[in-house]
Amino acid sequence: MTVKNTPFDRFLLVLNGLFLTLAVLVVVVPFVYIIVASFMDPTVLLNRGLSLNPSDWSLEGYRKILSNNAMIRGFFNSLLYAGAFAIFTVLVSVCAGYALADDTLAGRKLVMTLFLITMFFGGGLIPTYLLIRQLGMLDTPWALIIPGAVNVWNIILARTFFKSIPKELKEAANVDGASELKIFMRIVIPLSKPIMFVLALYAFVGQWNSYFDAMIYLENSRLFPLQLVLRSILIQNQAAPGMIGDQQAMAELKRLSEMIKYSSIVVSSLPLIVMYPFFQKYFEKGVMVGSLK
Repeated sequence: MTVKNTPFDRFLLVLNGLFLTLAVLVVVVPFVYIIVASFMDPTVLLNRGLSLNPSDWSLEGYRKILSNNAMIRGFFNSLLYAGAFAIFTVLVSVCAGYALADDTLAGRKLVMTLFLITMFFGGGLIPTYLLIRQLGMLDTPWALIIPGAVNVWNIILARTFFKSIPKELKEAANVDGASELKIFMRIVIPLSKPIMFVLALYAFVGQWNSYFDAMIYLENSRLFPLQLVLRSILIQNQAAPGMIGDQQAMAELKRLSEMIKYSSIVVSSLPLIVMYPFFQKYFEKGVMVGSLK
């Protein structure tokens, strides 16, 4: 059966195509600009702007970044924090979501109400800081991993996903004598890959881009994530210690600052760019959780 579009339908399709094209350009053009600028010679970039002539390109910005211990250490610190945070978030969200999806759980409505309250009301920065200090997590990686691992929104997503799993699977397993833990590990977890990967991606990206918690809770510079080092470059307009020598520092900083900025952005974006294609097929399924009943 062929559906014939009305003139108004064709107008909406054209308008939608133009809007999507504009949205793609808004995202792609700045990213391409940053990539090209990161490879350009600083003098040419400042004087003439972007150039596609290979003779105007340089790897000096990347050499400065890769030769700087603070950047390398911050990069691996961020990988550690984001990876551990994603694992803890998925573990907590899946376990809590599975329990709250069980209609026979006593007090589940009360628990959900308490969870929802925390989405709108928080203790504030100072009480949270005092709590982190009293728990002995100040100036440790745990201050960035543990507090944010319990995310109510992620728990709600997991709960919604588990409610979509047919109850007949659990009932059949119960008839065969499977315990609740065995049902969870052998049946539920294999079916939950889409939501688990989506939650892991959300958590990883959020923690990777975060710098405020590290700025508040960390004092040891060896524990700083990449975003704190990058912040000093992009916001404070300062290169990290060791990137630029002591002699003629100001002149060198002016020449290299733009190049180091762009190179730092590219380096900090690499894990997310590499990771997304592997998560895409799960992401497309997971983002639709709760959209259809």
